[in-house]
Amino acid sequence: MEYDVIIVGGGPGGYTAALYAARAGLSALVLEMLGPGGQMATTNNIENYPGFDEPVDGFDLAQKMQNGAHRAGARTAYEEVTGLELAASPKLVHTRKNTYRAKAVILAMGASPRQLGLPEEDALRGRGVTYCATCDGMMYRGKVVAVNGGGNSAAEDALVLAKICEKVYIIHRRDTLRADRAYLAPLEKAGNVEFVWNSRVAGLEYGDKLTGVTLEDVKTGQRRSLPVEGLFIAIGRKPETALVEGQVALTPGGYVDAGEDTRTSLPGVFAVGDIREKPLRQIVTAAADGAVAAKMAQEYVAGMA
Repeated sequence: MEYDVIIVGGGPGGYTAALYAARAGLSALVLEMLGPGGQMATTNNIENYPGFDEPVDGFDLAQKMQNGAHRAGARTAYEEVTGLELAASPKLVHTRKNTYRAKAVILAMGASPRQLGLPEEDALRGRGVTYCATCDGMMYRGKVVAVNGGGNSAAEDALVLAKICEKVYIIHRRDTLRADRAYLAPLEKAGNVEFVWNSRVAGLEYGDKLTGVTLEDVKTGQRRSLPVEGLFIAIGRKPETALVEGQVALTPGGYVDAGEDTRTSLPGVFAVGDIREKPLRQIVTAAADGAVAAKMAQEYVAGMA
């Protein structure tokens, strides 16, 4: 089975790429292990995607993206990709069921937020536990929340939340942030930000939703309860690049090294969405990547004729 372009991953970047590729007359296949949407599908209320004046459910938005791509002529196969031969001609994509051939491949495997590994963390996702202040912050307007982390992402999240929340705690296991010093002054000036040093989140307190966190002093082991309605975990992300390691260039952080044109170090291979090194990881930027990658793939396939 050979296609003009195969998209590995069915998130917003992947299905936008499939939509634009199919509309350009390319045969396009999306290979997705579980269901459409990726991380987006796990978000109950998306409030910052253009075109929706009310919050939209992530699963519903994912279905609409898939339906649009299918209407244009793209296909989806729910198969786990187990191997890629990206330097081959044609390029080979192996799944547990089949081997597919493609003239071009678009990588859209995404990145997963690093978790604390606490019981009920997954169950409370969307019910007080979240990993993106830009995505979910407005759900906690006027509420008391905590940010767990000490790097740039944690500092950025805290600054976003400080503008809309009643109070923001920054929980960090050290006595100083790892974030760039440029963040310190704005955080200190914000009257509703409080640092909780030398502490880690040891437990989640909840009823139907999160009601607080259990903090443990990393020096003394003493525990206490901190009432919050939202916990924003900002301890990094893990790009899903295991399949392409050693085949395309990666950044020091492990992301695919691809610019705004989505081109990777291998001709005919493009990277979109959270798997790509980029300054902002949002649904809208992933979708934009997908449109660009489809255009680049169209040019690449046309050049092979």
